[in-house]
Amino acid sequence: MSQAPKQRGLAIPTGRLNRMIRFSGMTAAVAGNMAVNGGVELLSGTRPKLRDLLLTPSNAARVADHLARMRGAAMKAGQLLSMETQDLLPAEISQILGRLRAEAHVMPPSQLKRVLIANWGQTFLKQFESFNVHPIAAASIGQVHRARTADGRDVVVKVQYPGIRDSIDSDMRNLGALLRASNMVPDEFDLNRLMEDARKQLHEETDYRREAEALRRFGRHLENRDGFVVPSVQDDLSTDDILTMTFLNGLPIENVATMDQSTRDSVAERVLTLMLYEVFVLRDVQTDANFANYRYDPIEDRVILLDFGATRQFDATLTAACLRMLKTMVTGARGEVIDQLVEIGLIGPDLSSADRAELLKLFDIASEPFRQGGVFEFGNSDLLPRLRYAGFDLAKAQVAMHAPPTDVLFLQRKVLGCYLLAERLGARVDLDQLLRPYL
Repeated sequence: MSQAPKQRGLAIPTGRLNRMIRFSGMTAAVAGNMAVNGGVELLSGTRPKLRDLLLTPSNAARVADHLARMRGAAMKAGQLLSMETQDLLPAEISQILGRLRAEAHVMPPSQLKRVLIANWGQTFLKQFESFNVHPIAAASIGQVHRARTADGRDVVVKVQYPGIRDSIDSDMRNLGALLRASNMVPDEFDLNRLMEDARKQLHEETDYRREAEALRRFGRHLENRDGFVVPSVQDDLSTDDILTMTFLNGLPIENVATMDQSTRDSVAERVLTLMLYEVFVLRDVQTDANFANYRYDPIEDRVILLDFGATRQFDATLTAACLRMLKTMVTGARGEVIDQLVEIGLIGPDLSSADRAELLKLFDIASEPFRQGGVFEFGNSDLLPRLRYAGFDLAKAQVAMHAPPTDVLFLQRKVLGCYLLAERLGARVDLDQLLRPYL
């Protein structure tokens, strides 16, 4: 869960009607602002365009503020929207929506107490020596507290916001309807795909029993692998709405960027090695490679893995197809690329020769680090900007790309997140050595 730099207590709106009213209020605020701005332009002799009236910093700020207050599915979709469209929206609007990834209101102590009593009973405090009501982290579906139990365990308590699980489907319908009606999302962006992916992800992330089981699995997966650690589930203090785990002390993973080159390289190599192991051996992947889900313990020299709500298990057919694609990227065998993209589900089989040529340009860029071999300097690479521009060229050329299957999207998110982490750390990693077990 993301760190919560601004602790602002605000009760979570619960109940479908209450949340629908909040959406209506957001819509009315945006519409009112459009009317004022449009009137000013008309008086000045300019005929305003609907899209220009909608895509303003003030409207984006209103939407971001409303979503942050509502939390749950509404805020999660806003977070995904800000990440997925950051290169398509005007910079100032993308920046405002990006606040949703850094800011979150927290439950006021009175609402927190009601949730804890509902799960643990009126006398729950007898189980604790101390319980900090001010969360150490907050996100779209819950917040995290430090505590010490009466029997001496240092724990973190992940508390789900009330009513979030039951509001997911209605929130997504309401938010989707608002965004479609307002045309606030660029035409190039597949809004239907985003909303459906966000809805499914939220249902999984709000299942704390499912997350607890994923934590236990990964504890078993990593018990013989040095350099990693995951929290242990505390079953006696976990419920459907609360997940309690051992507290593991560590630094934000970004702090590794200030350490010596050897440490930066080692941490990045471990994260990338684990990603390959998850995908191609375990087929059990913690798909959210958000920086906040990693911490580093410099005393024990170990990477702490957190937040397993987005863990997914993948079919062997898909991971085998991805491995074939990886091998093709290493060998540069361009003749096999199109068939492999069809197999994975990214494109249809009936592409024109012109479309194939555009896709092969993208493939050539993406496979550069694998073809060159040896040590890849993530911090000095311009690979991502070039891929982004190549993607824009595909869109302009109207290449018939399919909306990727959901599982492919989750794998893409994992790979990109790990790449960005290695880039942030300025790491240098020997890709030949990293990939050798799989080639």
